[in-house]
Amino acid sequence: MESYRMKITDELAEAAVLGGVFLGGGGGGSYEKGLKNAKEALKLGELYLVSLDHIKDDDIVITASAVGSPASEEQYVTPEYNKKGYKIFNELLKETIGGVITNENGGGSTINGWILSAMTGIPLIDAPCNGRAHPTALMGSMGLSLLKDYKTIQVALGGNPDKEKYIEVAVKGNLASTSAIIRQAAVEAGGLVTVLRNPVKAQYLKQNAAIGGLKQAIDIGNVFLKYKDDTENILEELKKRMSLEIIAKGVVKKYEINIQGGFDVGHVVINSDKRDYDLTFWNEYMTLESNGEILATFPDLIATLDEKTGKVITSADMREKDNIIVIKVDRKNLKLGKGMFDQKLFKQAEDVLNKELIKYIF
Repeated sequence: MESYRMKITDELAEAAVLGGVFLGGGGGGSYEKGLKNAKEALKLGELYLVSLDHIKDDDIVITASAVGSPASEEQYVTPEYNKKGYKIFNELLKETIGGVITNENGGGSTINGWILSAMTGIPLIDAPCNGRAHPTALMGSMGLSLLKDYKTIQVALGGNPDKEKYIEVAVKGNLASTSAIIRQAAVEAGGLVTVLRNPVKAQYLKQNAAIGGLKQAIDIGNVFLKYKDDTENILEELKKRMSLEIIAKGVVKKYEINIQGGFDVGHVVINSDKRDYDLTFWNEYMTLESNGEILATFPDLIATLDEKTGKVITSADMREKDNIIVIKVDRKNLKLGKGMFDQKLFKQAEDVLNKELIKYIF
């Protein structure tokens, strides 16, 4: 395992967000909000990203997450919510917290835990639950959903008090039930809550987390920084790192999005050379098909880039008539946590999208 202690600078933070939004696969939050939160963290103190070997195997690590709909216009979370959530979590856990990890990579979610680490000094560990974004908390639980006796703690805060939306929730119990409560809290808060959850010993991460996932995001983000607005070179450099495949270049012919149960659910049709390519998303892009042929399914990384600038466009930010490049990175070339290998967690996606997924994945 590679050992490192990397000081987060302004440039490195921007690279992390740019790489994160690419690895979001259509979800994981926006570049703009992620960069804002990264800069906020750097104002609070020095911040270091460290490899897992910087803490002991028995140290307790918690996951920082954000739960909600990226398209929601009423979402509201402040840095103070992170601090208050940490205090509540400590009171419930009654053990010393030795580190924090993010739940996933994404424009916003790569930065999860940064503000908390800068505020408290607890180490920011490069062992995210997943190296790409995913729609549900259970998918980002590193396989804890497979452990029948595991009981979690989850603390969530969000909502604008001036609009009587503020909510704080603290729950203990099994993963499925507590995650459902947190998702509903996000709905009641106006679309988003900041969450701390799932205490585990650091040794659990070694076999179940996406080790080095944030370092990978930084590496990818540096490509976007170096070749800004140079789409051809961006794609060529990404191919060297991710073995990506360009599926189509075309125009967004149809775009539909609805917020259902705290998720963005939608459908995109892109026309390329008189051929239609259909994308479905559940926060993240879940399926890509054309003429009845399945070309990619989550957890393959499906991403959409602006054809002119190479900028990543998320599922929540896409619009009709956009000129888009659709790319695929096979799941074999991604850093995936153990939550991506639990077949039963994909049934909900099938039900929401009315699409078959499991038979293409397992």
